[in-house]
Amino acid sequence: MTTEREGRVSTHRNAFILIGIGGAVLATTGLAAIGSIVAPVFLALVLTICVHPLRVALERRGVPRGLATGSVITAVFLLLLGFGYAVLVAIGQFTELVPQFASEIEGWVSDAAAWLGSIGLNSAQLSDIAAGFDASSIVGFVGSLLGGVTGSISMLVVILTMLLLMAMDSAFLPTLLRQLQPHRPLVVTALAGYGSGVRRYMVVTTLLGLAQGLINWFVLVLLGVPGAFIWGLLSFLCSFIPNIGYFIAIVPPIFFGALVGGWPTVIAVVIVYGIVNAGVQSVVQPRVVGNAVALSQSLTFFSVLFWAVVLGPIGAILAIPLTLLVRMVLVDTNPSAGWIRPLLGDVGEAKAVMDAEDVDRKSERVARRAERRAGPG
Repeated sequence: MTTEREGRVSTHRNAFILIGIGGAVLATTGLAAIGSIVAPVFLALVLTICVHPLRVALERRGVPRGLATGSVITAVFLLLLGFGYAVLVAIGQFTELVPQFASEIEGWVSDAAAWLGSIGLNSAQLSDIAAGFDASSIVGFVGSLLGGVTGSISMLVVILTMLLLMAMDSAFLPTLLRQLQPHRPLVVTALAGYGSGVRRYMVVTTLLGLAQGLINWFVLVLLGVPGAFIWGLLSFLCSFIPNIGYFIAIVPPIFFGALVGGWPTVIAVVIVYGIVNAGVQSVVQPRVVGNAVALSQSLTFFSVLFWAVVLGPIGAILAIPLTLLVRMVLVDTNPSAGWIRPLLGDVGEAKAVMDAEDVDRKSERVARRAERRAGPG
């Protein structure tokens, strides 16, 4: 019977794969079409997950459920308002900064076009580009990059409304999970694991990103780079974008540093950003987050690109929680799909095996060296 079942599955295997790919494309297209709704709703969900322990702590100390809910909602609202104010201040400073350096920026573009022409590129086209360049056009680009995080008024209303409703509904979540446990234990385990992993990742990334942004801001002020507050805020935002966030955050301070300080300032900015980024994202964050994410580097990089295309800037910032949600729905809640987790990056057991093999090989080398020293006698 087992052989017959395996034969039937293998016969339709390619059809199942094509159906799955088609369903994934259809779901992705649908998400992109309603991205203006999905992005703020999911952001509200992530925020609710992150602040849920605060509610639990308040209720354990005897705070009434309604008051605990109100306290959590108020705390999140204040954080969002403070962050939105910081973004607006940064955009305002940037719109004042660019006109001050408009002549320097246009001169730099002209020099770059002349240098490219000197090495054999089409000088006529480069001259047209340089002549038509307007430094004020950068305002719209960076403004959209920063402003895309908070979005329009309607998006903010959706976030705040969903935060209010989710915070109220989350009061019943522990009871609902206890009722579901006897019937769907794997689903309950997957939901709990997802909440714990997302919460640890987002909280740790927020704290480390805040530290990273403050350090970069302070250093840029010391170096005299214009718009230090803007680039510090941009560094904080880009800390949520794995792998490529560092390269996005470092370009503007390098550019403006070159305008006011030349190569010494550029080199100093690169060194400081490199040390801070390497220390935070490569050393501290993996140790603190641990195995909460368990995604491979390749999949992490692809998820940033994928969700940025589907949901825009917020998709890039929330790429890890979104990918973990997809893994939870398709893998973690499916008893027969557990074997896929190591392929997606959950290599804890594989690392343990590799470490044990390394120890064995090292022991063998030590034993062989001891035998050679002892000689044939």
